[in-house]
Amino acid sequence: MLPQSSSGARYAFDGIRAQIRDLHTENIANLAVRARELGDVIALWYGEGDMVTPAFIRDAAKAAFDEGLTFYVPNMRGHGPLNEALSEYQTRLHGRPIPIARTTVTPGGMQALYLALELLVDTGTNVVYVAPQWPNIHNAIHLIGGEPRPFSLDFKGDWHLDLDRLFATCDARTRAIFLSTPSNPTGWTASREEMQALLDFSRRTGIWIISDEVYGRLYFDGDVAPSILQIAEDGDRVLSVNSFSKAWAMTGWRIGWLTHPSGVADQLGAMTQYVNSGTAAPIQAGAVAAIRQGEPLVEEIRQRIGTGLDLAYDRLAQIPGVILPAKPRGGMYAFFAMEGESDARRACARILETARVGLAPGHLFGSSATAFLRMCVCREPKEIATALDRMVAAMN
Repeated sequence: MLPQSSSGARYAFDGIRAQIRDLHTENIANLAVRARELGDVIALWYGEGDMVTPAFIRDAAKAAFDEGLTFYVPNMRGHGPLNEALSEYQTRLHGRPIPIARTTVTPGGMQALYLALELLVDTGTNVVYVAPQWPNIHNAIHLIGGEPRPFSLDFKGDWHLDLDRLFATCDARTRAIFLSTPSNPTGWTASREEMQALLDFSRRTGIWIISDEVYGRLYFDGDVAPSILQIAEDGDRVLSVNSFSKAWAMTGWRIGWLTHPSGVADQLGAMTQYVNSGTAAPIQAGAVAAIRQGEPLVEEIRQRIGTGLDLAYDRLAQIPGVILPAKPRGGMYAFFAMEGESDARRACARILETARVGLAPGHLFGSSATAFLRMCVCREPKEIATALDRMVAAMN
């Protein structure tokens, strides 16, 4: 909180880094304040499901507390059982050996992303990121001191990646290309061929690929979305960011992991020591249970999202002027636009007032998404149906 003068006015201290002074956290706060005033609002603007973490995960964490696992975790890169479980899980999921030395456990997927950027980005360098994109990516690059360089997917009824244009956006100062697949917010998912092209480009140029695969299990055309880990070798300049938040209903647990070349394991261990000093042992115990016992849960969440998307696409099509892209292949969002509405903030405010439904405006995800609205569909289907019924009634 900024200090205040005797008159109550806020002021900033001299000497704060420019990257910190310039940080902003523009979000849905204004809409949320209005929602509290209105009451009876169905809030679908957050990227979070409504399912409480299942008992088998909670019980594993409780058991760790009861066993007295309340001390520092000696290995900064993760407690042994979780690193072993992640190695077995990723090896099985991606069909390639991913040894323990390639995984670092972190307090949340955001921490994994931040460590990846800290590993690579210097002041004066840039990261090219595929947009529309979760705003934390742009701001994390900026916070570290790099130049965030957005590259927009093409939209012509669906979202498409122009690889030639993407590669042309890179230059001698580019340290990494960042992409989310499946994407938040669009649901766009890179194909295996696109992943191979990215990997080939990295091998030619030395530019790293950072692949955010947090939504990788929330994929509707198979058990897992195409992953860079399915084709990359240990020596490739590839980092994969992941989290337990979405596919295992563990948003509040703050635990994720970074998959990386074994050759940077020591550096990441040292960084972890100084940035967060490791992830709490009971939290890691819950994550082990999620990995080892959680496949039915992943399928349940995936089916819930699929039902929510079906409802959204069926009902939104009944509203005049709604522009619906092709149904996404992954993720947990319906991302749509309103004909003639160039700034979705107005549409979100109107829908909040008339239908009592909270949606996220697209400008939060970059300039290429200002006309779009994001609806989280990882909810109880009855709640999604009620929200859509309200919107259809209010907007027809």
